[in-house]
Amino acid sequence: MPELPEVETVRGGLAPVLEGRRLARVEARRPDLRFPLPENFVQFLTGATIVKLERRAKYLLARLDREDTLVMHLGMSGRFEIAHAEGEARPGHFHYAPDPDPKHAHIVFETEDGTRVTYYDPRRFGYMALVNTATLYLHPWFAGLGPEPLSDAFDAAHLKAAFAGRKQGPKTLLLDQRIVAGLGNIYVCEALNRARISPFKPAGKVSGPRLAKLVPEIKAVLQEAIAAGGSTLRDFAQTDGALGYFQHRFRTYDREGQPCCNAGCPGIIDREVQAGRSTFFCPVCQT
Repeated sequence: MPELPEVETVRGGLAPVLEGRRLARVEARRPDLRFPLPENFVQFLTGATIVKLERRAKYLLARLDREDTLVMHLGMSGRFEIAHAEGEARPGHFHYAPDPDPKHAHIVFETEDGTRVTYYDPRRFGYMALVNTATLYLHPWFAGLGPEPLSDAFDAAHLKAAFAGRKQGPKTLLLDQRIVAGLGNIYVCEALNRARISPFKPAGKVSGPRLAKLVPEIKAVLQEAIAAGGSTLRDFAQTDGALGYFQHRFRTYDREGQPCCNAGCPGIIDREVQAGRSTFFCPVCQT
């Protein structure tokens, strides 16, 4: 499933062609994705202007010039592709090829200048909804979310309070969206390795200085992934259809049996299944 950097990459790719643009035509080629589309979905969006395209956790938020915000989640295989009406010049630095299997093209947004943004989702685990903008953050999807990991609100003091007295491992708690929003398995494994913290040790026993080191490592690994275009595992692709490059810089994730990259560490990366997910870590330096 796409994590925060992947969703932010998609947001950055869509923003130049959607922000400030009026939706001249909207087409829903099926009545549902993971969940049924909202009633009057097409009618409500047709003629609306997308004022701002934002991200909260793993959600894309298209703020409209109407009372609602279009909320979009990519699920496991959702992706957007953009095509200009002329088929050649495209806004910004994005060049988009048509999907070879149009049966997975479920939603089409067309702006007044002829740009088409098509949502493809072979597995249909993604979803879209219209949520009242004024009360958006009271919605069940957002009400319990923790701070954004790249925000000032996410700091060592926040982690210390969240970890205090907890017996679960740091990885388990960092994947809890109520503690921090948007983190996923890949980047938590990376950050814990860089900070040399065990994913299994009771979080309440991680010292304050080590938590102080973990926070900047989380921010750094996310910023590097965003700059590189996300991790692009399996189905995920950037909005231009190209693969991201961060997967070539993984220091821990999917490197079982390879040497640990931390300076001076002789360890070999190991893998254990934790809550149904693969945890990659160094048994030598992550203590």
